[in-house]
This record gives sequence, C-alpha cells and structure tokens, in this order.
Amino acid sequence: MAVKVMIVDDSFMMRMLIADVVKADPDLSVVGDADNGKTAMDRVAGFAPDVVLLDIEMPVMDGLETLKRLKLASRAKVIIVSSVAQVGSPQAMEARRLGAFDVIAKPSGAMSLDLKEKRGSEIVRAVRKAAGLPA
Repeated sequence: MAVKVMIVDDSFMMRMLIADVVKADPDLSVVGDADNGKTAMDRVAGFAPDVVLLDIEMPVMDGLETLKRLKLASRAKVIIVSSVAQVGSPQAMEARRLGAFDVIAKPSGAMSLDLKEKRGSEIVRAVRKAAGLPA
C-alpha cells in the first residue's frame, strides 16, 4: 500500500510541483492538499495522511501553528518544505523543536520552479524515511 502524502502550501504552482515530485515514486501517493493551515486542519482527518509536506509562510494559519495543531490531531509525520526554512534559520529551528520530522529549504524562494531538480530527491528520501521505507 502506498504511503499517503498531503501537501500544504499557499501556492497552487508549488503544490503541483511538489505533487509531481511525490508521484514520481511508485511507493508514494498524494491523497490531498490544502492552501493554508486552517484548511489543512479541516481536511487532515478525512485524508488520513502518513506524511504531511508543509510550507511555513501561508495566510490564515501559518505552518508553525499548523505543525503544533497537527501534532495533536494526527499521527502523520510532518516535513517542512519552505523558503524560510534555511539551515540554521529561526523558523527551521522552531519547526524542529515543534516536532517536524525533517526541514527542507525551497531552493529559490517561495516560488521555486527548480524544486524538482534541486530538492526533488531530498523530498522523496525524507518522505520515504518518515514512512519507514528504505530511502
């Protein structure tokens, strides 16, 4: 059975790019997405993801607040995929403190059209590892 992945990012284009990365692995399946943290919290029970790929900078409810709430509402592992989550940044450190399984920086800012080429394999490895699959 495929690992169920939910994608949460305010950019439609980024959700599609991340979905393409995830769908390239036959062991992974995108079960749903959301454009902000509030919508993600409304949908997480219905999607029952194993892994959530979560942006930090979003309207309505940001990723760090969503991460806090997801840890209470779901057993899904959360991987941050965000332009503000550069190694050593306060946001990356806070995400780790709040229980993020991994933190991956978008390579070219909020609209990283080069995500697949520069971070695709890193995202897939992180999802597989979070789900207990060989990376």
